[in-house]
Amino acid sequence: MPPAIEVDIDRASTVAAPLDTVLNTWVQAAASQLPAVPLSVAVRLVDTAEATSLNRDYRGKDYAPNVLSFPLHADFPLPPDEPRPLGDVVLCLPVVQAEAATYGKSFEQRLAHLLIHGVLHLAGHSHDEPSEREAMEAAETAVMARLGYPDPYTSDE
Repeated sequence: MPPAIEVDIDRASTVAAPLDTVLNTWVQAAASQLPAVPLSVAVRLVDTAEATSLNRDYRGKDYAPNVLSFPLHADFPLPPDEPRPLGDVVLCLPVVQAEAATYGKSFEQRLAHLLIHGVLHLAGHSHDEPSEREAMEAAETAVMARLGYPDPYTSDE
């Protein structure tokens, strides 16, 4: 099993979210899909205005996405035993909340899925091509199952 990932959680949303320990558990579960080296991940929970601003500034798109991932690809020297920063995951909680209702999922289930999705993007997963999408969805589904959640790509009905 890979070493634990150091997780820094920053709450900047008016929407209530699960405790840091729960979010940390979800990131650690996604760690099974990552290299077996000490890593750190920053998670920021935001509202629509900040998500829209980040999406506009970094992707040129003027809307609030559910999740943004900012991988840190720099390879720079670190002190011994210092975790390597993997990057940042930004989750827009009002969008996640709306999507949960639209898709008939609980807010917690949708948030867990999108946090795992974001962490996998930091690790290099993509869904641009059909084969990449299949591999990423399989990884997400496996992590969700380990956490006791149903397949995020099927209806709970």
